[in-house]
Order: sequence, then structure tokens, then C-alpha cells
Amino acid sequence: MKKALFAPLIFAFVTFLLLIIIPNSWVERLIPKQRVSQAATELNPLMFQGKYIQKKMLQDHQYLPIYGSSELARLDRFHPSNYFKENYDGFTPFLIGRGGSISLIHFLNFAEHMDQLKGKKIVFVLSPQWFQPQGADLSHFVPNYSILQGYDLAFNDKIDRKVKKIVMKRLLQFKPVQDDRMLSTLYQAEISNNAMDKRKATFVRPFAFVYRGILTKKDLYYSIAGGIPHKRDISPKVRNKSWAELKHQADLMGKRQSTNNSYYVINAKYNKIKKRVPQLKDSKIGASYGKSDEYLDFQLVLDLLKQSDAKPLFISVPVNGKWYDYIGFPKEGRTSYYKRIKNQIESQGYPIADFSNHEYDPYFMKDTFHIGWKGWVYVDKAIKDFYDNF
Repeated sequence: MKKALFAPLIFAFVTFLLLIIIPNSWVERLIPKQRVSQAATELNPLMFQGKYIQKKMLQDHQYLPIYGSSELARLDRFHPSNYFKENYDGFTPFLIGRGGSISLIHFLNFAEHMDQLKGKKIVFVLSPQWFQPQGADLSHFVPNYSILQGYDLAFNDKIDRKVKKIVMKRLLQFKPVQDDRMLSTLYQAEISNNAMDKRKATFVRPFAFVYRGILTKKDLYYSIAGGIPHKRDISPKVRNKSWAELKHQADLMGKRQSTNNSYYVINAKYNKIKKRVPQLKDSKIGASYGKSDEYLDFQLVLDLLKQSDAKPLFISVPVNGKWYDYIGFPKEGRTSYYKRIKNQIESQGYPIADFSNHEYDPYFMKDTFHIGWKGWVYVDKAIKDFYDNF
């Protein structure tokens, strides 16, 4: 009876042990060759929070990584992933990000791939909504935080020490890092001059190294499985068209899909908020994106990209001006963000495609703050110019 009871536990333990001790090189052979190309538009969180797929992608000159957040999932026919499939220009966009992928999340991801970023062209889409007064909050951090990347940061000796200490201090403010006793011990020793903190880290480090190895193996197994492709609107109607023709197409599509409101918001989105619209009027009086802790986190991203010798293009996306006027969000609270982020990026010598003057451009945005239809046409042109000329 006891043998029957413990047999499944013994079997599970032996299986787990075998999965762990199998050499990584053996597991890599099981990953399909087309796995990277499949992942380009999957927007799979397991890929964002891992390293194998991104490492392979960054090593391949075929791919142009586009980092951002929830706007990347708006895969209409003008979206870069669809536009450049119909109008191939020497690269395939590879999407990295989802809702809540704020600067700290991107920092951890970039830190994971410093070696592969050297000389690599990348596109980074900024969202004004990241720049809340308090900066990154727990609700955005938790679902996007990668334990593997958190541990790899602890063992990363290539990052500038000053930058590393600042980011570790920031990360220790978040509960997932605080509650991880091994990781928080390593971080605390890095930022502290206390001898006891250093001794604790020396004791913990070997165990953390083994755990990091298990997380790396786990990432490889996830890479075998892959994710679920997103629905895409790949249309030959965007093929070999001038930018003026594409903007006209986008206007027509936006007009057809935004018929139930005066804010140029897609019907499906407006239907979800329709009942609350009266209560939202003037609900954001006094708000601003001009002052936020997020600027400090974003500077860490800029510092790391500079050290990595990456070649980024930043995309500054506007908000929906008509909607933001309705909810009372002050114009100054928006323009202060546009100016500050532009100055911050240009001070580092990086190019920025600044679309802040399109707040009131019909169908530039797809809803209250996500880029869409005509906005993607402008982004496509900016990406093409960047890829061809920089």
C-alpha cells in the first residue's frame, strides 16, 4: 500500500531530476528551427520573460526587434508586422512587450541581452501612460517581471556598477523581489556596505546560482512548446502603395470602424466604456505626465542601451486629444511629457520619431490611447527611414 502511495511521487521526482540534468545543448536540439519566426508576432509572455528565443532573434540580422507595451497587439493591416510582410524591406519585425511593460521590465530584458544588442538596430515605442506620478506600480510590474532575468541581473558583471546599484535599489521596492529571500539578499549586498549583508550573500550565492540554472532550463523547455499566434490582418491592399495612399486607406478604415462616437475611438472599445462616459467627464482635471518616477527608470534604460552600443529609434506616441480634452486631462500635462521625453532621448544622441502633434488627427489613434490605423502608417515610414538610413 505504501509502495503504491509513494510510487507517483518517486516517479515525479525522478522525472524532474532527469529534466534538470539533461544538458542544455540536448534540449536546444529539440527546439524547432522555425521557433524564432513563429515567435515574432506571438507576443508570448513566456518568451518576453525568458532569454533563449530573444537571444537567437538578436543574433539574426533578419529581425528588427520592436519593444513596447499593449499597442503592439493592435495587429491591423497597417501594423509594422503586417505592413513589412507585404512590403519587405530587408527585415522582419519581432514584437517584444505587452500591457504593463514599463521601463524597469524593459531594463531587465535589455540587461539579459547586452552582448547581442551591440550594433543592433531596435525600435522602442513609448507610452505616455507609463509616466504616472508614482511611476511603475505593482499591478504592472508583477505580471511582467521575469524571475530568470532578476537572477541573471544579480550575476551580471558587465553592467556599469552605478547603474546596477540604482536598478537593484528600485527593484527591491517591489514585493516579488522583496519576498524572494535569495535574490533580495544578493541585491542588498550589492547596494550595501554592511559586512553582514556581504557575508549573507556569499553564503546564498551558490544556491542562487543553481536555482538560476534551473530557471534557464525551464526557459528552454518553454521554448520548445511555443505560444499561440495572434490574429493578424495581412492584406495585399497595402502592397506597393505610396504613403499618401496608405493614409487614405487608414482614414477610410478608421471611419468605418468608429461610427458610434465623436472621439475617433473604435466601436468595440467605445461600447465597453459607453455606460461610464458621463462619469468620466472632467475626471482627470489637474493630471499630468510631466512629473513621474518613470523618467528615472527610463534613464536607466537609456544608460544601458548606451553601454550596450545598441542603435535605437524611439517612437513618441500621442494621446487621443479629443478624448483627453473630454476627461479634463490638461493640455499642459501632456505637452510637458512630450517635451521632456524628447529632450531626454535627444540628450543621449538618439533619434526620436515624435508624433505628439497628431493628438487631434482623426484615426491616428485606435482608441483613447493606443496607436492605430493612420498612426501605424506614420510609424511604418519612420521605421523604414530609420532602417534604410541609419
